[in-house]
Amino acid sequence: MNRRTLISGAIALTVGLALAGCSDSSGDKDGAKASDKPELKVAGAFMPEPAMDDMASGFFTVTNKGGADKLTSVTSSIAEKVTLHSTKNNAMKEQKSFDVPANGELDFARGGNHLMFEELKHKPKQGDKVAVTLRFEKSDPIEIEVPVKAATYNPKPGKHASH
Repeated sequence: MNRRTLISGAIALTVGLALAGCSDSSGDKDGAKASDKPELKVAGAFMPEPAMDDMASGFFTVTNKGGADKLTSVTSSIAEKVTLHSTKNNAMKEQKSFDVPANGELDFARGGNHLMFEELKHKPKQGDKVAVTLRFEKSDPIEIEVPVKAATYNPKPGKHASH
């Protein structure tokens, strides 16, 4: 073998090994493993029929079978703005975001975390469906149809329908 053939072979081997290292499917461009990526599903969404003409609340559960994420905002064409709220010790407080724990749940339920639909463009009635978009820090937005239920509706735990 001549020297040129040996050098060409060595370069081809080096390039091949470098490319093989770059194609590791267990991580993304930031070095995160595939298992670190959030895997979000929304279930049990509902809006009680609002008593007021200009404000409503919303509830749902986000289940995550992957890495941690954060719910950062919510929008809906039915309201001028949708805000995130927590309730602790009977005091409601607006939140900028909510953590969605790795391999866990973020629950929005009566007496706890909830959405506030403010400055409603029209008052939804029982039987309507309200389009809502949930935005996250890492995951793509999730669009859901939130059914409007009776004002007194309170689902039984574990009886969520997936979206």
